[in-house]
Amino acid sequence: MDMKARFLLFLIFSGIICLAAFQAHSQSQATARHWFAEGSWRSNLHIKPSSTIDVIAFYQQYHRNPALWSKVLAFLNRPDLQTLDTGTYHLTEGDSAYAVISTYIPKPMDQTRFESHRKYIDVQYVMQGKEKIGIADVTKAKITEPYRADKDVAHYEAMGTYVTATPDVFFIFFPTNAHRPGIAADDHPQPVKKLVIKVRVL
Repeated sequence: MDMKARFLLFLIFSGIICLAAFQAHSQSQATARHWFAEGSWRSNLHIKPSSTIDVIAFYQQYHRNPALWSKVLAFLNRPDLQTLDTGTYHLTEGDSAYAVISTYIPKPMDQTRFESHRKYIDVQYVMQGKEKIGIADVTKAKITEPYRADKDVAHYEAMGTYVTATPDVFFIFFPTNAHRPGIAADDHPQPVKKLVIKVRVL
């Protein structure tokens, strides 16, 4: 077999491999979207998931430890959630997942920053009040403060999409999601009570 024929066979096999990989990737995306839309993972959770959630990342993380995510979502669905005091609540032994409830006044836009985390995923839910949250792709954001492992945070400048967080919707931010929470939704911000559940990246 001459070099030309070998090269042609190489191109054919490469094309077949690439096509198979593309089809497998497309199938996995379709599976994740169907799973998310079907909603069995919600276990009667009455709060709606934000349309900004990265469904593929959520599908992957959830299925690496369904028991952990069941605890996270169960905490979010606690009937007494609104009456819980501010503070930290441990959902597991160790540091796989814990919840922090805080109260604060949302700030003007120029007093907030985009951030991302590597060790933990953020599940964020405004229990009372409202605020704006910015969301951006980390790969398209400009780093202003490099990642600090001790605080599990990096800061950015970015052109993001802004949404209003209210008590009827929750958000999930993965390491690829730069997010800018705590922004005043209007000129006269009222106190916000907020739940952030930190879930270890698997």
